[in-house]
Amino acid sequence: MKRRTLLISTVVAGALLGTTAMAQDLPPLEQKDRYKVGFAQMESNNPWRIAETKSFHDTAEACGWDLIATDAAGSAAKQVADVDSMIAQGIDVLFLPPREEKPLIPAVMKARAAGIPTFLVDRSVDPAVAKPGEHFVAFLGSDFIDQGSRAAQWLIENFDGDKGIIVQLEGTTGSSPANDRKKGFDDAIAADDRFEIVASQTGDFARDLGRQVMETLLQAHPDVNVVYAHNDEMAIGAIQALELAGRKPGEDVTIVSIDGTRDALQAIIDGKMGVTVESSPFFGPLACEVMKKYAAGETIPEWVKVEDRIFTKDNAADHIDEAY
Repeated sequence: MKRRTLLISTVVAGALLGTTAMAQDLPPLEQKDRYKVGFAQMESNNPWRIAETKSFHDTAEACGWDLIATDAAGSAAKQVADVDSMIAQGIDVLFLPPREEKPLIPAVMKARAAGIPTFLVDRSVDPAVAKPGEHFVAFLGSDFIDQGSRAAQWLIENFDGDKGIIVQLEGTTGSSPANDRKKGFDDAIAADDRFEIVASQTGDFARDLGRQVMETLLQAHPDVNVVYAHNDEMAIGAIQALELAGRKPGEDVTIVSIDGTRDALQAIIDGKMGVTVESSPFFGPLACEVMKKYAAGETIPEWVKVEDRIFTKDNAADHIDEAY
């Protein structure tokens, strides 16, 4: 699949990002044919997470990994415990998508103390406490602030009404994508006085909770005509709630979102969603590439940045066969 190899070409040179993680400041990784690799997934309750985990499993044999993959079922405490277990099993390297910025810092610190190189995948931790190049090697992922900003910019350019009454469905409270996607959107949309965000509430990145929250917010704000969801699952839930309330997503309510799932692209094709900014889950090949470069002693950027596409009615049909 084209999207499975997309991330390989999106590593930005360290010079462009400012600072880099120097291998000698971090636990070394021996060059060898096989590695015991830990992947501590946070949950598996949505297509994005399932696709990410599958990407690691699909990459394992080709990259020489004996993969230990866990599922924290949405619990930050269990995710920390999963990392503890991996450390006890003697993993060589850890790939960690931290569910929340602060609660996962102990896992990062424990791996560092155990001499295990750690790469944060798709989410990061509080940079005031745990720093790339010092406590972990690098963050592999997207620019979440830019994702939110691009969603807002599309809305500004494509909204036809006089007044945009916006409801925002936020991701998991305390997570880096929720924090940053909100900041990116809020800062960009504030530049256009046609828009007002009347409510902003977490739907925990979940479809059904997004639907429930949207149902409640509709009662308080029946005049809403824009929904910004931090991910496609919540956007699809919002569409369901709107339709149950007799509203017409894509006609009297504009939906903007982030992720690029198959259901979202189909909703765009069906005219129910306006835009989704890509946030690819296929991190396995990129993780393999960066790990091997690190083992070879190469300098790794503190942020291995992934470039994201944007999907609208102009190109959704062209890419839906690649979607997950």
